[in-house]
Amino acid sequence: MKKTLALLILCLILLTSLSYAMELTIRKGGSIWAEIDSSGYIRINGSIVGEFDPSNGYVRKNGSIVGEIDSSGYIRKNGSIYGEIESNGYLRVNGSIVGEIDSSGYIRQNGSIWGESSSCQNYDEMKAIAAILVFFSGDF
Repeated sequence: MKKTLALLILCLILLTSLSYAMELTIRKGGSIWAEIDSSGYIRINGSIVGEFDPSNGYVRKNGSIVGEIDSSGYIRKNGSIYGEIESNGYLRVNGSIVGEIDSSGYIRQNGSIWGESSSCQNYDEMKAIAAILVFFSGDF
């Protein structure tokens, strides 16, 4: 019983630390435009504007939940499906491809380079980038 409880606690600690392990920077036009820190706080041009929680996919603006990106990559705004970030990096809105986040970090909008992320090593980072683009850029 004690070993099971200790193992459970260890797993919870590991999961918590993994879900907040990312730190990303997004450049637009060569300059730093957005950042997400290890706590999930999103800064645009240096000011905190919201939060992304990779453990449940919720996106917050001014403390209120405005949407989510679920584990399958579906993007919901105010409860309704808005789009999807696919595991291959394609960003869809209403079924149409509007952008792409490639594994090297380049962000494309309608085929042209829109910006670049400091990292895009896994699907969780891709979802965080998509959250920033969809909920804070006004371009996607």
